Amino acid sequence: MTDAERKRLPTDTDDGLLLIISGPSGVGKTTITRAVERSIPGAVFSVSATTRQKRPTDVEGVDYHFVDDATFDQMVKDDAFLEHVNLFGKKYGTPRKWVDEQLARGRLVILEIDVVGAIKVKGHMPEAFGVFVLPPSEEVLLERLRARKREGEDEILRRFAEAKREIQQARACGVYDRFIVNDKLELAIQQAIAAVLGRMQQ
Repeated sequence: MTDAERKRLPTDTDDGLLLIISGPSGVGKTTITRAVERSIPGAVFSVSATTRQKRPTDVEGVDYHFVDDATFDQMVKDDAFLEHVNLFGKKYGTPRKWVDEQLARGRLVILEIDVVGAIKVKGHMPEAFGVFVLPPSEEVLLERLRARKREGEDEILRRFAEAKREIQQARACGVYDRFIVNDKLELAIQQAIAAVLGRMQQ
């Protein structure tokens, strides 16, 4: 999007940063993501579109934009996503236009996406800063997945196997600039904020 295609505001700058935060299910990445968003002035969280069912705790437009399959597929045809993925039978996508607009405003735009999505985004925007959240150990991750009490044991074990695969992929893909171990949550949050601020000041 060029300056001519949008109205430039007096507060606009050209130093926006795209932050990618990833990590396996149960690692605490959403808590860390929200803490980073709250701690850095002007930070905005990119809300993904998804076809998964809305949970009672979900807020439309805050957690996700909930759409049906037909709407999602049309958005794919319209090239409306920066990245999109089919995960556990549900579709997720990052709306491209909104991200571009916020970056043009000089904001920190935070994407919480999986490794496959991160690879796609980094391909479009190599200047993006990637952070991957790791569990202290595989055993702790399995305990955390069980403690959520969201799924049955079969589903938990499937997510655990997927998490191990995702961690291996994250280490090998070259997308992530920082790996942060979430052993003590407050320390992990501090490390994430420091890493992002350091990148913004470069």
